Amino acid sequence: MRTTPATPADTRSAPPAGRSAGDAGAAPEDAAEPIMLELVDEDGRTTGTAEKLSAHLPPGRLHRAFSVFLFDSAGRLLIQQRALGKYHSPGVWSNTCCGHPYPGEAPFAAAARRTSEELGISPSLMSAAGTVRYNHPDPASGLVEQEFNHLFVGLVDEEPRPDPAEVGRTAFVTPAELERLHGERTFSAWFSTVLDTARPAARELTGPAAGW
Repeated sequence: MRTTPATPADTRSAPPAGRSAGDAGAAPEDAAEPIMLELVDEDGRTTGTAEKLSAHLPPGRLHRAFSVFLFDSAGRLLIQQRALGKYHSPGVWSNTCCGHPYPGEAPFAAAARRTSEELGISPSLMSAAGTVRYNHPDPASGLVEQEFNHLFVGLVDEEPRPDPAEVGRTAFVTPAELERLHGERTFSAWFSTVLDTARPAARELTGPAAGW
């Protein structure tokens, strides 16, 4: 049975606190090699690389990212609450999956890989939904999201099996349920920006009855 709309009683239990380096396809924190991101210019052209944390320190360095929006057969959006142990935006709700491609990795490939790693699912009919460039400081951590973000929408027909180091809870929500939850819970600084940009592709994928 699918996860039902998010409420304190029907979402997955959050895991115990503990730092995770799983953001954006990261390797374990004690890995010998630093986690590198792909820096880009305002047109999304690669300009170099930077270590992950340094790219997020104020004022931030513009880098490539991706955001995924997956919907079930009823047109409900799968959202996640980020694990409490993540160093960036822990415990906040956000879209299905977010992250950063490895340098040289295609954003589509990174999005499919990371969705599997975080949620244990394989999207179908996943397609590009545009790009958006934004600058969003995170008040809680003091980090800055300077991102050139590649957006993707797709379908999912299996129950999420989230990695507890990455994801605390999941829920499938309608637009009305999302609006209510958005007023009750804290969402990621980038969530509204990426959702608004992805809405046209979401409507095309799910149909007008879904209400996106």
